[in-house]
Amino acid sequence: MNSIALSQPVSQSSRQQQALVDPFWLRALLISIAVGFIILFLILPLIIVLLEAFSKGFGAYVSALAEPDTQSAIRLTLLTALLTVPMNTVFGLTAAWAITRFEFRGKSLLTTLIDLPFSVSPVISGLIFVLLFGSQGWFGHWLAEHDVKIIFAVPGIILATLFITFPFVARELIPLMQEMGSEEEEAALSLGASGWLTFFKITLPNIKWGLLYGMLLCNARAMGEFGAVSVVSGHIRGLTNTLPLHVEVSYNEYDFVASFASASILAGLAIVTLILKTILEWKQQRDRQELSL
Repeated sequence: MNSIALSQPVSQSSRQQQALVDPFWLRALLISIAVGFIILFLILPLIIVLLEAFSKGFGAYVSALAEPDTQSAIRLTLLTALLTVPMNTVFGLTAAWAITRFEFRGKSLLTTLIDLPFSVSPVISGLIFVLLFGSQGWFGHWLAEHDVKIIFAVPGIILATLFITFPFVARELIPLMQEMGSEEEEAALSLGASGWLTFFKITLPNIKWGLLYGMLLCNARAMGEFGAVSVVSGHIRGLTNTLPLHVEVSYNEYDFVASFASASILAGLAIVTLILKTILEWKQQRDRQELSL
């Protein structure tokens, strides 16, 4: 009787474990579908870009990248990222600190507004800046009188990219700081530490990987943004074309080597972003495990 009684729970537990394990054919099917999508929509396009970029030889590839218009597009893309990422980092830190550490009227509205660029089409956001700062916009006459040009110039590109990318740092830091809590910061303040000292010694070390992760995503989006920048840039070759716009212009002019050569730079930046993203996620996960221990 005892052996029968003991065998019943064991068999029941075994059946429960088997019920939680998917059949082999189902696992193989799901894995095959996932791998197929990755190959079809990620790896294959990347291979095609590289093949087309080098279709006429390495010399033609280098010549295409050395063209003045391409060099100008690269410089403008780097300048845009160099300006927008630090500004969005400051905003993200400020917004995350305010939302996670203070209670104030309008807090939920601020949280909603941070997500606004995710819900608005980039083309619409670019059009908004045209309606505000264009020659017929709300501030157009004042800007014209003071000889200030925003639309179809670099400032418009910076503003459009800034709007599109500003949620990334804040959205990465807010849940991280909520999970971290404020006990360590309160303890440091109670021991006489100043606000800045508490931030640099307590807060920043705890959020550093999440902050870098948000900056990385912000930088990737700033370099690859097309829709909003396309509306406000005017597509002036050598002046207001970023790399994504230069790819489109070159392709429309049937300069395929120049188009795919520029696209290969963006593809390379995407690969580097994925590698850095994986490293930062691993470091962030490792720090969380160390804190839990």
